[in-house]
Amino acid sequence: MGAFLDKPKMEKYNSHGEGNNLRYGLSSMQGWRVEMEDAHTAVIGLPHSLDLWSFFAVYDGHAGSQVAKYCCEHLLEHITTNSDFQSALQEDPSVDSVKNGIRTGFLQIDEHMRTISEKKHGVDRSGSTAVGVMISPSHTYFINCGDSRGLLSRGGAVHFFTQDHKPSNPLEKERIQNAGGSVMIQRVNGSLAVSRALGDFDYKCVHGKGPTEQLVSPEPEVYAIERCEGEDEFIILACDGIWDVMANEELCEFVRSRLEVTDDLERVSNEIVDTCLYKGSRDNMSVVLICFPGAPKVSPEAVKREAELDKYLEARVEEIIKKQGDEGVPDLVHVMRTLASESIPNLPPGGELASKRSVIEAVYNKLNPYRSDDTDSASTDDMW
Repeated sequence: MGAFLDKPKMEKYNSHGEGNNLRYGLSSMQGWRVEMEDAHTAVIGLPHSLDLWSFFAVYDGHAGSQVAKYCCEHLLEHITTNSDFQSALQEDPSVDSVKNGIRTGFLQIDEHMRTISEKKHGVDRSGSTAVGVMISPSHTYFINCGDSRGLLSRGGAVHFFTQDHKPSNPLEKERIQNAGGSVMIQRVNGSLAVSRALGDFDYKCVHGKGPTEQLVSPEPEVYAIERCEGEDEFIILACDGIWDVMANEELCEFVRSRLEVTDDLERVSNEIVDTCLYKGSRDNMSVVLICFPGAPKVSPEAVKREAELDKYLEARVEEIIKKQGDEGVPDLVHVMRTLASESIPNLPPGGELASKRSVIEAVYNKLNPYRSDDTDSASTDDMW
C-alpha cells in the first residue's frame, strides 16, 4: 500500500543514548514512500520506580501515521500504569505476570484509541505494527504485534527473533476465518498484509467476538529471555522495510562487522538503512540498535581492512571510468554492475557491495561533478 516518490528521501532522523549498562542508536528514513509513517520509542530508566528498566520500540504505520505516532507517545505509559503490570511489580516480579501486564497495556491503548476514533466519527483508519523490548535487570521481554521484527544476538549468533504475524500463518488464518473473514493474496480480506496491529478499527467490528478474536488482533506475543551477561551482544528492532531485503543472519553479521569498525551506533544504524535502500527496499525504514556490554568491540585490524577496502574501491572506480576512454564517462549503474561482477575481498558480510554504495558514489561524483544528478534515484536493485 502507498504511493512512491520519483526519488527516495534519504534524510535521516537519528538519536542515541546510554544508561543501565546499555547503549543505543537509531535511524529512520522515509525512503521511496510518499509519507513517513514509522515511529519509535527509546527510554532508558522507566517511571514508577523502574529506574533499572528500559524500553525500546519501532512502530510501522499504514494507511496514515496517526496510530504509530500515538503509540510512540503513549504505549509505554499504558503498559507501566495498568493494574496488571503494577501488581506484577508489588513483590518479586514473576515473568508471567510482567508478560500479562504488557499484554494488558496493548489491549488498553487499542481500546483507548478506538474511543478517540469514534469521537471523531471514525475518521482515522490508520494502523500500526509494534515491535519492542522491555529490558529488566534479569530479563529481556520481546514484544511483537505485526510484521516488524526484533532479534537478539548472543555469543556470535542469532539467539532469538520474533515471529511475523502474517494472515497466511495457520493460527492467524484460523482466527480470521472464525471472525468471518478470508485470506486472499496473503492479505486479510485481500487488503491488509498484517494479521495483528494496533488501530485498523475497520477490521475490529465483528459482533460477538472479543478484541483478540477479531479479523485483526491487537494482542502482542511476549517472549521472556533470561539475560546472559557477557554473552548477550545486541538487539535489533526494525520494521519490515529492513527485513524485506535482509535476512536475520545477514543483518546480524553486518551489524557485527560494523561494530568492529566503529562504536558510533547512529552511524551503524544509518549504514543499515542506507544498505537496505540500496538493496532495493521501497518502504519506510526504521531501526533501533541496542548494545549490551558484550557487544563486539572496535578492532584495529578490522578498521585497517575497512580503510584498505575503501581505497581499493576508489581506485577501481577511477580505473573503470578511465577504461571507457573515448566512449565517454560511464554512468553509475555501469560502474556498480562492473564491480558486482568482480570478486572483491573483505566486503562487509550481509551488506556486501550495497553497503559500499556511498563510497563508490562519492568518488564517482568527485571524478564526474556534472553527472551527480543521475545517481540519486538508481537503487542497487537496478544495477544487477
